[in-house]
This record gives sequence, C-alpha cells and structure tokens, in this order.
Amino acid sequence: MNAQEFTEAIWEKALQLYRDMPWRDNTDPYYILVSELMLQQTQVDRVIPKFELFMHTFPTILDVAKAPLSDVLTVWSGLGYNRRAKFLHATAKKVVSDFQGVIPDRYDALLSLPGVGPNTAGAILVYSFNQPVVFIETNVRTVYFHHFFHDQALVSDKELKELIEQTIDTEHPREWYWGLMDYGAYLKKNGAGRIDKSRHYKKQAPLKGSVREVRGLILKALSKEEYFFDELRRSMPHDKRFEIALQALLKEGLITQTDDRLHLTKT
Repeated sequence: MNAQEFTEAIWEKALQLYRDMPWRDNTDPYYILVSELMLQQTQVDRVIPKFELFMHTFPTILDVAKAPLSDVLTVWSGLGYNRRAKFLHATAKKVVSDFQGVIPDRYDALLSLPGVGPNTAGAILVYSFNQPVVFIETNVRTVYFHHFFHDQALVSDKELKELIEQTIDTEHPREWYWGLMDYGAYLKKNGAGRIDKSRHYKKQAPLKGSVREVRGLILKALSKEEYFFDELRRSMPHDKRFEIALQALLKEGLITQTDDRLHLTKT
C-alpha cells in the first residue's frame, strides 16, 4: 500500500467508525488536557463518565488550580493511576502562575507542564490548535503496524515517526488523528492490533492482585474520611501490598499523615 492509498483508506474509515466524545464536541485545550491525561492507559468508555463529572466539578483550569489536591483526587477516584490527578493539579497551578491561566500552544511550553510528555503535548497541539504535529500512541501504532509493518517483527518509534510525517494530513490534522484513533480502536477490538510489534511496548500488568489495586482502595477510602493507621490497615487486604502501597502514596505526596491520622493531601 502506498501513501495515497493509505490516506484514502484512513479517511474512509474515519467516516465509518467516528466515535462521539465530549472532548471532540469541545476542543478547548483544557478539555483536551484533561481527556488526554485521563486516557493514558484507560479505555474511552471508562473515561467519559469521569471526564463529565470532572468538568462539572471543575469547569475551568482555574477551578482545578484553586481546589485542594484532595478534592481533585476524590473526583478522580476510581479511574486509577492517581498520579495523573496530581500532575493535572500541578499543571493547572503552573498554567495559572506562568501562563496567565491560558494553556500554551507551543510544544516547548507544553513540555514544561507536569505530567505532559511529548505525546500529550502533541495531542494538545493537534486536537486543540489543529497543528500538524506528529505524536505516537497505541491506536496510531496499531493502524500503521496493520498497513505497513505486518511482516516486520519489531518496529521502533523512529521508523514509525518517519512514516507518520510522510502521511499526515497537514490541512486537517485534527480529523486525521480522530480517524486514526477510531480505526485503531476498531482493529484492536477485532484482534488485528499487534501492538506487541512495538519496541516500546510494555504490557500493562493486571489490576487484580496488584499493588496498584490496593493504592486505589486506599485512596477511595481516604476520599470519604480520615483514618488512623490501624483503622485503615484493618480495612485493607491482609498482605504486604498494603505497606508498599501506603508508603508509595505518602512518598508521592498523594496522602499525608497529620497527628496520627491519614488523609488525602490538601495542598
């Protein structure tokens, strides 16, 4: 398949497989920032209700910046990978303090924000500002692997980036990436997404039985009330994961111990 045939195929799939999402109805950079952080390692159907609740609770980035971290963590609870919520809170504060409350439209400025890496920065520039920036995520890999690398065992992101640069629609990058995302999701759902071809792929560990599972339980409990250590310990699984999870949450600043009571960090 040559580049022209690929382009035509993607636009055809974009029309056939389009998925309606709140951050497509409104491409304000705040919407895109929140959605991109939520979508990291989390499926769209789980993100949408949390995204809508988050936007109802914090309608603007200023609302996030002014809120205690504990409030942000409480709304985020249940979505997993809660460090993303802390990154979002820190980013909101930095946007307000350094950029007058306006999310920047420059790649280098976006990379200065906590938790915003190259792919998140690229997504913001594409979806919010319609800039033809190359970024790589799971669905993008899936589509290109399916059409160009089906006979190759492992593919580097460098190889992939060069191909994306050759095929990206520079006039309509926002809609182009939407098409890639929807087509990639379709391929994965139908068993055609060989994401393990990527040299950069790392399989996500199952939640059940993991430390990550206990982290979520701790944060969910503390989102409702404060606990003495022994009280919290008795309510959690009786294995070493509790101590590991608790110490990590304290070290990361997601929870705090004050006067022998554990609670979500407020600042």
